[in-house]
Amino acid sequence: MDHNDFAERVERIVGNVELAVSGKRDGVFLAVVAMLAGGHVLIEDVPGVGKTLLAKSLARSLRAEFRRIQFTPDLLPADVTGLNVYNQGEGDFEFWAGPVFANVVLADEINRASPKTQSALLEAMEEGSVTVDGVTRRLSQPFCVVATQNPVEHEGTYPLPHAELDRFMIKMQVGYPDEDAETEMLKLSQDPVADLSPVVGVEEFLQMRQLVEEIYTSEAVLRYVVSVTSATREHEDVYLGASPRASRMLLAASRARAAANGRSYCAPDDVKAMASSVLSHRIIPSATSSEDGLGPDNATREIVQDILRSVPVTEAV
Repeated sequence: MDHNDFAERVERIVGNVELAVSGKRDGVFLAVVAMLAGGHVLIEDVPGVGKTLLAKSLARSLRAEFRRIQFTPDLLPADVTGLNVYNQGEGDFEFWAGPVFANVVLADEINRASPKTQSALLEAMEEGSVTVDGVTRRLSQPFCVVATQNPVEHEGTYPLPHAELDRFMIKMQVGYPDEDAETEMLKLSQDPVADLSPVVGVEEFLQMRQLVEEIYTSEAVLRYVVSVTSATREHEDVYLGASPRASRMLLAASRARAAANGRSYCAPDDVKAMASSVLSHRIIPSATSSEDGLGPDNATREIVQDILRSVPVTEAV
């Protein structure tokens, strides 16, 4: 598979998902890039804009197994990972796999579950495995968690801890469609995902992931990634900056974007394009940074844009 073939396959995936999720090309592209980079996606938006539809359409387009977990206050960690159940007939315990054992897992309204249940996903997201009663089981690949949360309703919710936010490669919004896209949406069937046909197989997608890891990245671009991430720790409006994990994820996302655009090398423009989605949710702004009336998300995105304007890229070209 050469780089032009790679870009053509990405376009097929994005175009196929767009058949169900009208007018959200940028969001679909971001989600595909995150999956190609081996990352996870956090979607924060109001109900009814297509968050669930996006996750289901991605899985359908890849012929991947999809499972949905509806996070509620009474959800237990075992409801996510699975548990050992005693089989009287066999006289032994057998493992019942939880819904996390899938390729694309939708963690719907993840902030409505307790921190203990939220943390059940940490090992799966970071290491691609699940440990139950001392036994570690590997998850099938590709594995991607698409988590959603509602930014408006906060009653009865548990904000995601910073350690868990750091596991999500990107945080994004879907947003409302424009009038033309919403009109086209009304022409679709009640279940547009059922009308989709897979365009790329799981094995083929894993080959695409391997190609992403082979994208050439110069020493200068590597240093540019580190410079941008380091600048978040020194910015005057930041209380807590991005971790070294953020540098790794920014690099992976930038490489995936380069490959998706048909290039064999990663450029500073790829880093710039992915920086806001990868870094914003990893930054905790200082109290003074919100005095202009911006919400925390808008404040951190503005900080990232300010950093991109200030960090030179001439040496990275």
